[in-house]
Amino acid sequence: SSKGTMMDNRFATALVIACVLSLISTIYMAASIGTDFWYEYHTLSPAENVSEAGRSIWDEFVSEEADEKTYKKCNGTVGLWRRCITVPKNSHWYSPPEPDMTTSCISFSLSDQFMEKYVEPGNHNSGTDLNRTYLWRLQFLLPFVSLGLMCFGALIGLCACACRSLYPAIATGVLHFLAGLCTLGLVGCYVAGIELLHKKLPLPDDVRGEFGWSFCLACVSAPLQFMAAALFIWAARTNRKEFTLLKAYRVA
Repeated sequence: SSKGTMMDNRFATALVIACVLSLISTIYMAASIGTDFWYEYHTLSPAENVSEAGRSIWDEFVSEEADEKTYKKCNGTVGLWRRCITVPKNSHWYSPPEPDMTTSCISFSLSDQFMEKYVEPGNHNSGTDLNRTYLWRLQFLLPFVSLGLMCFGALIGLCACACRSLYPAIATGVLHFLAGLCTLGLVGCYVAGIELLHKKLPLPDDVRGEFGWSFCLACVSAPLQFMAAALFIWAARTNRKEFTLLKAYRVA
């Protein structure tokens, strides 16, 4: 009896830890999707130079012809759903040396997410770049697939609690493992897409680019999903094995 209680406590602890890891990874994934700091551009130019160029950059940024070249000319961020730039509030000749900066964002529409990428960024006549096109589409779809798998896994977990059985926890673990693969794929697609873009369109000398904290949240989410998956599967399989052995022992 005490041995059975000890086993139950061990499984319960594993499941609690797995649930906590699953919850944290879900929060990280949702925050990652909803924020705009996947990649950040920082200009190294003096403030007065930024002020002089601010109006022309802003006009180009909000135009319908805006492309991937626009938000690399000044301070800005790119997310999965929006792109943002930081420009001076006033771009007149009498602007102060240290102008007040304001951040403005433009959202990607659903058609923008599935729009073709071109061999020469910004040149519609250069043909379709299939690699970048499908990488962009995958980086948009994969996070939602990952979240969907985790939510479905959570529903199965609730059913397992209601049935007072650990067997469905295997399905929950498998779904979390698949979610982790999707998140890992998302990170890989995003990095590959950025690298291909910068190979075709190198950053200006006065602009520095780096991955932002939204990207880091997605990176952290993947291993959490894998750890949760491992704990769910371990608890279910070990419990089933020990239950079978205990049953065989009683019969004997």
